[in-house]
Parts: sequence; C-alpha cells; structure tokens
Amino acid sequence: MQKTYVITGSTSGIGKAVLNKLAANSDNFIFAGYRNESKLPDVIPDNIKYFYIDMTDRKTIVKAAEFIKLQTNHIDTLINVAGNVVAGPIEKIDTDRLRTQFDVNTFSHIEFTQNLMGILDEAKIINVSSMASFGNFPFVSPYCASKRALDIFFNALELENHKKLKIISVKPGVIATPIWEKSVEANLEYLTNYNDYEKELEFVKNNALKNTKKGLPVSKVADLIIKIDKKKNPKSSYTIGNDAKFSQILSLLPQKFVNKIIKFGMKYRMKL
Repeated sequence: MQKTYVITGSTSGIGKAVLNKLAANSDNFIFAGYRNESKLPDVIPDNIKYFYIDMTDRKTIVKAAEFIKLQTNHIDTLINVAGNVVAGPIEKIDTDRLRTQFDVNTFSHIEFTQNLMGILDEAKIINVSSMASFGNFPFVSPYCASKRALDIFFNALELENHKKLKIISVKPGVIATPIWEKSVEANLEYLTNYNDYEKELEFVKNNALKNTKKGLPVSKVADLIIKIDKKKNPKSSYTIGNDAKFSQILSLLPQKFVNKIIKFGMKYRMKL
C-alpha cells in the first residue's frame, strides 16, 4: 500500500536520513523540501519529488503547499524537520534575530501545516523538536523558546482539530548534524563581539563545534521517526539521547534549583 509523505529540511541532517530510509521502500512516495539547490542529488529516485521552500519566506511556504496539493489529495505523514539556531546573550540580542528564530523554527511549520490541512485527514504530523524544549540553555534561549512554542502550538492543534490528527514531538539530545557548524557560522558575530561574555560565548562556540561529531548519529533519530510512523497509536512525545532524558528530568524540578545546576555545570566545564 503506497503511503505519501512530506518532509521539510530534507537535504541534510535528520531530514536527509529520514528521506533516505523512506525512499528505500518503493511503495512510499515522498515530497521533499529543499532550500539550497546545490544540495540536491544528481540522481533522484522516482518516488521522491523535491519542492522548494524557504522557511523565512511566507510566499514560498504557500507555493510549496500549493505544489503538493496539485499532485496529491492525501498525506499520510508530515515530518517537520527544518530549523536553525540563533544564539547570543538575551540582554543584547537584537529582537529582529528573535523574530527570525521563531519564523524558521515555529511559525513556518505552523503556516505550512495550515496550508496542507485540507489533505491531512487522519494524518500523522511528526515534529523534530529538541531537548531544548524542556528548559532554558544559556545563550541559546531563542532556540529553546522556539522549540517549546512549536510543541505548544502543535499540541493545541491536536486538541482542537476535527481531523483525528496524531501530533508527535521528537525531542533529540545532541545529534551529530551540520546544524552546529551552521549555527556557529551564522552566529559568529554575536559569539565573539560581546563584552563581559567572552569566556561563556567562547565555550558555547567550541561546544557547538564539538557537537557536530560527538552527538548521536542522525540515523538513530531517523530510525525512531520511522518506528513512530509505523505505530497505530504513537505517544505524543518521544525523547532520545541520555542528555535529552536528563533535561526532561531537570524540567520537573523547581526552576531556581535548575538554574543553579546549569550555572555550576557551565563554570565547571569552562575550567576543564
């Protein structure tokens, strides 16, 4: 039985890994979103149809949904993966950068989903969130807040909708993906030019670069997403990675106590 999928962020990291696993089954047909054309493969399997979408450009989001609706009247599973990281101390970060963070990680996925609602009857919507959704990690609060908002909005969608949608949030810990190198490059100006925060931001930068290689392989997250897709009644939330599970436990504790733990942990690790 053929199943139809839509994936954003399909040319790198988790999205690419999920796409490859789904495309290996010739019964699956996948609409795969991309932004950078240079990342498209030279040979495209018959069961993949790429579409352009820029999560910062509302017009492309609407056009992408229209493109898909012209070619199918039903989606079995929508997998929202695309995202980025905005970093910096919150007392100095420009609010335009905060808006960009929410545009990419939150609002774009809401708008894309809204425009696909007519063909999402009884579908699964799997959002790649983050362990950051459990709490505030220093100097990446925009990323944390955007992922938390993503979870809240889509949980509301499941509560409110009449289409029997199944909404699932996947919250990985540190995953070895290009997003870390990309985030350092995109935020370098804001990680190096702030007085009073030099040591902390140098630590954040170096830690992000380490995450490119030291995290869980993307295949682990992709395998979990494939497993979730096969379940008739999946849970609303899945956490993967020991660090993510630890963050989930911390989120249950009083915030003041959590803040003390995080501050102590940063000071200790900066001395190593």
